[in-house]
Amino acid sequence: MASQLPYAPYDPTDKKGFSYETVLRRWPTILTGVIDELNQQCHGISLMIKEGSVPKEVGDVKIEEASSIMNKISMLKYEMTRDKPLNPIPNDGELLSDIYNAELKALSENGKDTWFTAPWLYAEYRVLRSYFVAFQQWRQFDPFLSQKDKTFKHSRTSVLHIKELAGTMHELGIALKPDDGQLEVVFRQMIQMSLWGNATDLSLLTHVSISDIQRLQAVGKEAQAAKHEFILKDDQDAAWNHLKSMVNGRVDFILDNSGFEASIPLLIVVLISHRLQLFTDLVFADFLVTYTPHVNSVVFHPKMIPWFVSDVTPLDFKRFFSLLKPEFFEKANFEDDADGWEQLSVMVKRWEAYVEQGVFKLSVPDESPLGENTQGKADFWTSPYPYWDMKNLAPPLYEHLRSSDLVIFKGDLNYRKLTGDIKWPPWTPFAESLRALAGSFPILSLRTNKADVVVGVDRAIAEELDAKMGNKWRVDGRQVEKFFSCPAMSLI
Repeated sequence: MASQLPYAPYDPTDKKGFSYETVLRRWPTILTGVIDELNQQCHGISLMIKEGSVPKEVGDVKIEEASSIMNKISMLKYEMTRDKPLNPIPNDGELLSDIYNAELKALSENGKDTWFTAPWLYAEYRVLRSYFVAFQQWRQFDPFLSQKDKTFKHSRTSVLHIKELAGTMHELGIALKPDDGQLEVVFRQMIQMSLWGNATDLSLLTHVSISDIQRLQAVGKEAQAAKHEFILKDDQDAAWNHLKSMVNGRVDFILDNSGFEASIPLLIVVLISHRLQLFTDLVFADFLVTYTPHVNSVVFHPKMIPWFVSDVTPLDFKRFFSLLKPEFFEKANFEDDADGWEQLSVMVKRWEAYVEQGVFKLSVPDESPLGENTQGKADFWTSPYPYWDMKNLAPPLYEHLRSSDLVIFKGDLNYRKLTGDIKWPPWTPFAESLRALAGSFPILSLRTNKADVVVGVDRAIAEELDAKMGNKWRVDGRQVEKFFSCPAMSLI
């Protein structure tokens, strides 16, 4: 595959690149976390055996199977840190093992099949999932689910952001009129929220009134200008012009993998970010269908297997609404704000109604089990291929997106797959980096810089940043006390 690419793919042979950091530190840390989670699961099973709630023979088998999985993960971690060759995926009857193994064979023939030589986009392969698939009692186990819930539950920051956004949506329902001037102001705030992944950019809309929105038409432009130096590829104008041309359209959200997007090296923050990202995606979708005449349905695209840390699976989406209730969170985080929780309750009930009515829907049934063959509807998202191969390798998915009025790709992994995670010069036009996908359907990519690949940046700016900061502006804004982002749109 690499020989057919216009540029070489990113891989860990470059010790200054983000893929090297990932293989050296991030993936081993994630694998250690999975082993810890399995140990906790085994402890819980042992207690249930003692209590008599689980038959001893059943519990013992499950613990023995978990021990086998942990041994495999430990060996994987050992092989990873010592640059051993990647192993073929067993023919376990699940997603795309033959595709991964064929690609691995080609990499082996070119001497690029070890952990520190394989292309990063390929090396995020599904071998971890294969360990669980081998055992029936663990086949539907998401090793990250418990930690995702736990960190969200105990995060006061999460609660504050959630209540703030619920209050904003409540006030918009009172004040917002279907006027393009007002809608544009809020749309730009929403897109900023979705881009940066938190509620900060909607803070000025709390307790909003018509006069507040009018004020933001001036203040918002100033705030946008202040952030302009950080937004290196800014297509918000094109995004708004495209949205307002739609009437009762359909928007598709390709949900984020925030596991490797977060620049903070703490897994707990990554997992909190996952839940907040899904929440902000739902808020954005709610705004589009509730307050604009331009959108009447939104399709959310999950992944069918837990892709390392924090991907949204069908089960995640199905359970998420039930998590947005006061009783889920620590009492100290909600007892003093009855109004905030009432506004959140109203909003969540609206979302649940939208799901029942088909206004909000998943691209696959929400009861779909992990690893289910979706006949091309969702399997492609966790294949080793860049998205420009979609038409040939996932025709049903390609045709579905062809009928969409706007497809929003969230996060860094989606951006890497859109651009193939190859060494494009940063000034390469976004549409060019999409290769065969360009012009297939309207694409909006929302991504803050967390990995090496960057396109669409003015050459002079890219060269100036390289001279001043080296690689840091591409991969980790916190280290230079700045964030950089590249929200990009292709309407070709």
